[in-house]
Amino acid sequence: MIGIIDYGMGNLYSLSKALERLGYAYEFVSDPERLSDFSGLILPGVGAFGDAIANIRELGLEKALQDYAASGRPILGICLGMQLLFGKSEEYGEHIGLGLLSGEAVRFRGDFKVPHMGWNELQVKQQHSLLEGIQSGDYVYFVHSYHVRVGAPEVLLATTDYHQAVTAIVGRDNVFGMQFHPEKSGETGMRLLRNFAVLCEGVLA
Repeated sequence: MIGIIDYGMGNLYSLSKALERLGYAYEFVSDPERLSDFSGLILPGVGAFGDAIANIRELGLEKALQDYAASGRPILGICLGMQLLFGKSEEYGEHIGLGLLSGEAVRFRGDFKVPHMGWNELQVKQQHSLLEGIQSGDYVYFVHSYHVRVGAPEVLLATTDYHQAVTAIVGRDNVFGMQFHPEKSGETGMRLLRNFAVLCEGVLA
């Protein structure tokens, strides 16, 4: 079963409905002691980084998420949830993230519209089972004002172009992230969620 982390700042409804359509069992979870019950975790997120990481810490989830990732079971961050996987963010001051991946979230800078909102093409940078059936040119749906500068280029699975190369999908070992909303990204997004669910299958909780 997949656990969807409920820390008060996630788009839980559309994500849970997407998993239902795919036929995968899920449960909302906010108790750190229950994370080990799940074969995979999804960390969603909308809103500001500082508020999100504060909520995670208040619930006692920070170390639990770090321990879960260290256990080798799959974890997926979506949108703000992906940014939380990294070391820090400059959103309204500097905030320290979960540190599961090296890098930081920075604000878009330039003479163009922010937030980045709408459908953009993925550019696949390396093959991975998470991207099974996905190819460069497939469209997904973004809504964000901050983007991640990765500390290690080998974690980049896919980028998109928004006046610069923008981190779209990351992965290292069992830790994954998607800057866009797969649950709102049509067939491509559903394929990505299915691929993550497949990675969770057979994992002993």
